[in-house]
Amino acid sequence: MKFITSDHVRLDYEDEGTGYPVILVSGLGMCKEIWRPTKEFLLQNGYRVVTFDARNQGASEHTFKGARISRHAIDVYELLKSLSIEHCLAVGHSMGASTMFGYVSLFGRGQLDGLIDIDQSPKMINDETWHYGFKDLTWDEFPAALKMPLGRATAVKIDEATVDAVRQANTLHPYDESANFNFAIDHAFQDWRDIIALMPVPFLAVAGEKSPYFNPDFLQAIQILNEKAQTQVVANTGHAVMAEQPAAFNQILDRFAMSVQS
Repeated sequence: MKFITSDHVRLDYEDEGTGYPVILVSGLGMCKEIWRPTKEFLLQNGYRVVTFDARNQGASEHTFKGARISRHAIDVYELLKSLSIEHCLAVGHSMGASTMFGYVSLFGRGQLDGLIDIDQSPKMINDETWHYGFKDLTWDEFPAALKMPLGRATAVKIDEATVDAVRQANTLHPYDESANFNFAIDHAFQDWRDIIALMPVPFLAVAGEKSPYFNPDFLQAIQILNEKAQTQVVANTGHAVMAEQPAAFNQILDRFAMSVQS
């Protein structure tokens, strides 16, 4: 299905199921097909599931417009409004979590009953105040280091059905990393620690034990920022927690979703 944003960008989305709504927000360069195991679990358990491709990703329009987290956050808000969803759980993976931090910064609670962050530190750049950023990225290397290959994101094999679905989507709609570079800069530049500290909805941060991108100890730092935050390290998984260890992640997701439904 197609949705047109207020700045006239076409987003591709799917809206399935009829129960309590969960919106799944993908990471940088990813397509909605990466959520296949999560979506199937949620649908089987009676949830309504919204997935979409961010602008410049997947089947959505590739454009020079809106290459910033704030615009991506507005896209989520507008998509939910168009679907008449006023209460939902948002699950953001990587940059998708940052998109939802941006959402909270703009709209406060908005349409959210809760938020799950999958393997995304609230600050990407390491400095004297934060040691849990993306790999070894520092201000001295920013933004030039973002042009370098990011390296393998996973620690264990993802199931073939999900791999095939992602591969087919990428074949039909190739991702242009260079066209999204300014967005990657904006994503990496942000510092969401104030948003974490004042999070207006129940918040769960999940980290991959073997994530090649983030030290899972960032969860301890999140708990210092917000003592009400829930945290969970998932064993034997890399950055794509929900696809590498779907059974473990789905249990965590289901427990949290049941706790926030209004």
